[in-house]
Amino acid sequence: MATDQLIRLFTDEDRARAFAAVALGADTPAKVGATAGLSPKDTAMALRRLQAEEVISATGAGLSVAYEHFRERAREERVIAESGTRTPDHGSGDRRAESVLRTFVRDGRLVRLPAQWQRKLVVLRHIAERTFESGVEYPEREVNEKLRAWCTDGPVDHVTLRRYLVDLGHLRRQYGFYWRPEGESS
Repeated sequence: MATDQLIRLFTDEDRARAFAAVALGADTPAKVGATAGLSPKDTAMALRRLQAEEVISATGAGLSVAYEHFRERAREERVIAESGTRTPDHGSGDRRAESVLRTFVRDGRLVRLPAQWQRKLVVLRHIAERTFESGVEYPEREVNEKLRAWCTDGPVDHVTLRRYLVDLGHLRRQYGFYWRPEGESS
């Protein structure tokens, strides 16, 4: 997330208050709401957005600030400043798609699947286009290997990813073989 995106995230007072509550130690939505003085609905909306933007995380221990995410963003900003290069272009040719891909795809792997359906479609199409040549048949074992590479150290497994790709028509399946249909844009 670029610095300007982060600033925009915190221009909403409810999100800023919810984030501050988590930073001060509130580790459940109820505690966040009480500390921040927010209604349960406003708390849920703020926490959902903060988690989607990866500035807070929910673990078995409860809610916490995603400090590693901030450190990673700071490192990226420093590298960009020092090298004068921008973040990697995923080659989509669409500014909005690039923004989605920068958030959910890093270093050739899927960080996580977006909760928002339209964003999920962008990410899944990108994975299909970058992984499989149109019209080429792949045995299931090879499909699994290719998709595992996207899922390394991530919360999504290759089976879930394969199921989404088939269900959305990015991959077709028959008799243990998969292929990306002809005419799918590359």
